[in-house]
Amino acid sequence: MNLPDLTPEERARYEWQMWVPGLGEDGQRKLKAATVLISRVGGLGGLVALQLAAAGVGRLILAHGGRLKAADLNRQLLQTTEHIGQPRMESILRRLRELNPGVTLEGHAENMTPALAETLVPRADIVVDAAPLFQERLAMNDAAMRHGRPMVECAMHSLEASVTTFLPGQTGCLRCYVPEVPATWTRQFPVLGAVSHTAASLGSMEVIKLITGLGEPLAGRLMSIDHAAARTRTIRLPRRPDCPACGAYG
Repeated sequence: MNLPDLTPEERARYEWQMWVPGLGEDGQRKLKAATVLISRVGGLGGLVALQLAAAGVGRLILAHGGRLKAADLNRQLLQTTEHIGQPRMESILRRLRELNPGVTLEGHAENMTPALAETLVPRADIVVDAAPLFQERLAMNDAAMRHGRPMVECAMHSLEASVTTFLPGQTGCLRCYVPEVPATWTRQFPVLGAVSHTAASLGSMEVIKLITGLGEPLAGRLMSIDHAAARTRTIRLPRRPDCPACGAYG
């Protein structure tokens, strides 16, 4: 793989992170060459996008529909009070460009559907799922497994944050343990911004590790953080051989 060179401006911007053992210039060039798709760029996915843009991921494909509401502002740090009532994607793209104009951004002002996933997933190297609805999560999961793309799954509820990584052919997938949309799940649930941002930081590091080869990803393992109890746990996730999404890998 031919990796892009770094410009003098990029060397200056990323100087301190290239000091990280195992990253260096080669790792930074891998980040620059990578394309990451993020489904929902709100309180959780927005911070993933912000951190990946800051780290120098070369291209971000972003999907998030709707207009900004006042209730979004406790967690969606790519938004501003003045933007209430306006399409969320406008502010998302503007704020990311202000942080790092060297990152190529592609915004889609719609939420993930099977059709959109089928269009966008093949164009990414890695996909990040940060959607609140399981319809969107499963659509992204199925496309990621079908096209052989790693998927970083980020979630939160109340004071608990969780992250896992699915690798096609090596681990199970989201549909292995959530085979269909839970009947009791609703769009609105307790959200504290700091908890969303914890999940976002963990998810961003999963992406960076997958791109650069740093460390060990949470492949087939779910890490959860209970902020109330200040406790973490990691569990193995099941892999169903008869899963309709990933079972074909055997």
